[in-house]
Amino acid sequence: MYSIIQKRNIWLAISGILFAAAAVALAIWGFKFGIDFTGGSFMEVRFLNSRPNVEEAQKVLADLNLGSLIAQPAGEKDMALRFQETSEEKHQEILSKLKILAGNGNAVEELKFDSVGPSIGAELKRKSVYAIFFVIIAIVLYISWVFRKVSKPVSSWKYGIAALVAMLHDVIITLGVFSVFGKFYGVEISASFVAAVLTVVGYSVHDTIVVFDRIRENLPKSHEDFGGTVNMSLNQTLGRSISTSFTVILTLLAIIIFGGVSIRVFASALAIGIFAGTYSSIFVASPLLVVWEKWRKQ
Repeated sequence: MYSIIQKRNIWLAISGILFAAAAVALAIWGFKFGIDFTGGSFMEVRFLNSRPNVEEAQKVLADLNLGSLIAQPAGEKDMALRFQETSEEKHQEILSKLKILAGNGNAVEELKFDSVGPSIGAELKRKSVYAIFFVIIAIVLYISWVFRKVSKPVSSWKYGIAALVAMLHDVIITLGVFSVFGKFYGVEISASFVAAVLTVVGYSVHDTIVVFDRIRENLPKSHEDFGGTVNMSLNQTLGRSISTSFTVILTLLAIIIFGGVSIRVFASALAIGIFAGTYSSIFVASPLLVVWEKWRKQ
């Protein structure tokens, strides 16, 4: 049996350092917002033969007055284009120019095209914040209600707070990593990133509840103190938590490696968040309950 609870100060210190580093990155650099939040257009195309270089693409599209055109290679044959909000007529002109550049009308395949106005982007940003806030509140209330019959030695609402702390740990670390990615690698976040964060919130709480539920089952029949009961419960659920997360992360890694650029941010956010969520459900949420119980006794 692993001594997880007995070494809780180590695990909590690691989490504290990562959390602080992520919070500092967010405060200093913030995010590099994509067109979903700032407004603009995004096009992803695949050149079926040889892909032209970025300079050639920018040169052939220069006379269309696309504003701050950014062209980036993606994968082996794809190219991502970002430019100001544009009409459907100009969208088709861009596609025609790229087909001429490829030398064959059938040598270019459009994978994705999105165009968002700045007012819609601002509204989406505001609604995304509301969505995350209300989901967090609903989850805390739900956990408090589910564990309402558990009153000794830790009150039911403390399970909800511990799950909330673990959830915030996962979300802030995920956001901090993408703040660093945006600063140094130009990675932009979009609406799919918000969906990934909400999924991470759900996964984090799900994994934490599995552990808490085992604690609830073991409390009436355990002869150990509260810390010993929590440690036993963690060991009983450790294999399940790690195995489940490992298989999910393997799937996400395949998407990151072989998927298109449009889905890579979503899959990366999920992989980072699920990894952090697995860690927090074992090494953060449950140790916090034990620390809380120790403080109550003192």
